[in-house]
Amino acid sequence: MTSTKETQALQNLVWEGSLPIEIRLVASECRVYDQADPYLIQYPRLSYLPFILPRLHTFFSSSLINPEVIPYDGWFSFEDVPLKWQYPLGLLYDLFSGASPAQASDFDVQNKSSSDEQEGQLPWRLTLHFTEWPEQALVRPDAEGKMLHDAFINSVKEADFLRNGTAKGIMSLSRDDSTQLWNAVQEHDFNKFNPISRRLLYAQGAPLRHIPLKIYLPSSPTASEPASGHLRVVQSLITPSLPGAREPQTLGTALHSLLPTLFPSRRTPILAKAVLHGAVVPMGAVIEELMRTAAYLDGWIHLGVVMMG
Repeated sequence: MTSTKETQALQNLVWEGSLPIEIRLVASECRVYDQADPYLIQYPRLSYLPFILPRLHTFFSSSLINPEVIPYDGWFSFEDVPLKWQYPLGLLYDLFSGASPAQASDFDVQNKSSSDEQEGQLPWRLTLHFTEWPEQALVRPDAEGKMLHDAFINSVKEADFLRNGTAKGIMSLSRDDSTQLWNAVQEHDFNKFNPISRRLLYAQGAPLRHIPLKIYLPSSPTASEPASGHLRVVQSLITPSLPGAREPQTLGTALHSLLPTLFPSRRTPILAKAVLHGAVVPMGAVIEELMRTAAYLDGWIHLGVVMMG
């Protein structure tokens, strides 16, 4: 079990994690012969790319063949793979960049290395598009960008329901608190976000029932999606303790239960590794502690799987 001091330090490291990004306008929409200058930004791993679409539209407006395009018609790709706008940046990077995750003998605050620091992988080079929306790969958002808010809140509600068996926590927030939560996500403001988040994660009078966990697996391609862009998302009811025992559920026991073929051992990665925030997570990590300290902003543990060998 980690101490309160270690927990707070780990939360701070997760919150402060960021990635340098180089964003270029797709050549087919650029009126500049030798391409427009790229947009460079250091962006929080926990945040969402659509938040910067208005800035990108302003930056590239003089280079756009059609400067009248709507900012929220923008979408991103990496090596021709459309990136889902409702996924946090850090999750997208871990799933698609090809960077090897940092190895961690212990998932604690002493481990400061991450895939973010690997030479040759950064900045992450993305391509921005405003036309030819990939209908089969991405849901098209509205012109005002309100769908990102709705997608985020629905994800928070789902996580709240799994934790407590009810979504009363998020549903009972006042209008001001709900506004503060969303503003904190948009502004990446920990001081605004943390008080609301703690009320949801530590709901009074509601015993913790399940851990919100989503596992992202590389999967076989379809006719409409390249192999590198196709994922399968696995989730199930994960209890904080082992069924019929007082022993806490670890990441290893959860993964062995959900994906025994990929994780035949509860203690040692043999065929695949679990990746969270750019680092390999030890199989012995208590999954409730992961939720309290390292969940994404929507309250979910979004866990990538990387095959070994």
